[in-house]
Amino acid sequence: MQFAPKADILIVDDVPDNLRVLSVILGQHGYEVRKVLNGRLALAAANSTPPDLILLDIRMEGMDGYEVCQKLKASTQTCNIPIIFLSALYDVFDKVKAFEVGGVDYITKPFHVEEVLARVENQLTIRNLQKQLQEHNTVLESRVEERTIQLQTMLEYEALLKAITDRVRDSFDEAQILQAAVQEMAIGLRIISCDVSIFNRQTNTETVRYEFCGDDVKSAQGEVVSLDRLPEVYQQILQGDPIQFCVLPSENTTHNKTGRFAILSCPLLDDQGVFGTLWLFKSQEEEFSVLEIRLVQQVANQCAIALRQARLYQAVQQQVKELERLHLLKDDFLSTVSHELRSPISNIKLATQMLEVILKSTGILEDTSSKAASYFHILQDECHREIHLINDLLDLTRLDAGVEPLTITTIDLAPWIGHLTEPFLARTHLQQQHFYINIPSHIPALGTDLHYLERVLTELLNNACKYTPAGESITLSAQVISEKANQNLPQVIQYSEDNRANPDPISLQICVTNTGIEISQEERDRVFDKFYRIPNNDPWKHGGTGLGLALAKKMSEHLGAKLSVSSDSQQTSFVLELPI
Repeated sequence: MQFAPKADILIVDDVPDNLRVLSVILGQHGYEVRKVLNGRLALAAANSTPPDLILLDIRMEGMDGYEVCQKLKASTQTCNIPIIFLSALYDVFDKVKAFEVGGVDYITKPFHVEEVLARVENQLTIRNLQKQLQEHNTVLESRVEERTIQLQTMLEYEALLKAITDRVRDSFDEAQILQAAVQEMAIGLRIISCDVSIFNRQTNTETVRYEFCGDDVKSAQGEVVSLDRLPEVYQQILQGDPIQFCVLPSENTTHNKTGRFAILSCPLLDDQGVFGTLWLFKSQEEEFSVLEIRLVQQVANQCAIALRQARLYQAVQQQVKELERLHLLKDDFLSTVSHELRSPISNIKLATQMLEVILKSTGILEDTSSKAASYFHILQDECHREIHLINDLLDLTRLDAGVEPLTITTIDLAPWIGHLTEPFLARTHLQQQHFYINIPSHIPALGTDLHYLERVLTELLNNACKYTPAGESITLSAQVISEKANQNLPQVIQYSEDNRANPDPISLQICVTNTGIEISQEERDRVFDKFYRIPNNDPWKHGGTGLGLALAKKMSEHLGAKLSVSSDSQQTSFVLELPI
């Protein structure tokens, strides 16, 4: 039985006896020994087959040991071979130079077996440890490089996922979402083709709806594929799991792709289950890594989320369109009914007036106990109420259509307000309410449409009289508001001729405030809705159509004004803000 030699040792000495002695010593202890007589042969042998260790004599004819050592260390092939110098005991040699040129140790002549073996084994051990360290460093560098590449790939995939997520979430269109996904993945993963197929469970097929592929690949868009073509593949897809496989040219092709490809198929899922598939194609020499499969699954999840959002958005849009349609139908209906009712109500009003003349002539109306008189007054009041309702509906229709022009008139607000409020002074006195008017004299002239402004303020005052309990107050006030420079807080200003050139934008606020009543937040959000009436809040039982505040809001907007409401601490204020 033969054992492999411990190491390959090259001995260089121009004395044959020295070569034989060292060769015997080392050979008997399991080393493979090669011998050369001069430096030239030593260089040739070392470069031809690099040994594990060189024993090099210093004193040689021609090329001495120092020069040989320098040449060996200068070569990349032999520079790492350890060199032990050989020297006679009584020879004088430069030990410092020996180490400077690259020697690692020295042995003196005559040779002692134990010394030779100890020094040789020591250097070979060091050399083996160096080799192991070098191998470990190489492995470590390889692993670091591999890990660096992996991290770089992960960062690239993370950026790709973010780019796809941003694109699909910015869209509410299903086609844009899926087309963006296949395009970004095909480019980002540098693959041959990427498709999205949508299932049809009734026909047990899928149709390629969206695709991104290179010019040298035949398009499969629009192709209808039977799920029976690759039953094992579709079985796993329908279970919600991705699958990687390869189709040989002799087997059934898929998605109009001929040839051999590495294919990754990933299901698209929603709350109803699998509704489609992401298909990715690579060349036959490649495969999809774990990171790529994970990325595709994450993209599929993001697409599913975006599609759910898109479908919810489309459903909401459909509902909005339907509500708009119903709203238009309602407005058309109200407008039609209002026009159709106007003629008969006018006839009823005329008949009521003629009946009033007759009843007065007979003295029935003066008889307070007469039922005929009572019924006549009910008929008269309801006729006026219906005429008011019809006129309000027609006004709302015209305001919604935006066809009513404004007639701008400039007025002095204080006297105009005094004339407007005359009827309400008697009414509030009758209802035991306190009515206050606070219009400063410095209010500037106001240019507006008097017809609409009068109707808005009349409605607000009517509302205040209707809902203010006895003993409480109603206040009509006005003030000029200016926006402070570089601030958002309004500032009440004293208007005069001196500040007429005030560069800050100003507006006029007219406020109708009544006490003894408070409107809840929920009701405040609805007071301007058509036909909405605040429940259980009419102490005088006047009733109403529910159109007054809605009409006031529309008229305010038509004037370019803003009408708002605030209410707390048993006090309610309606504020009309008009530009000046």
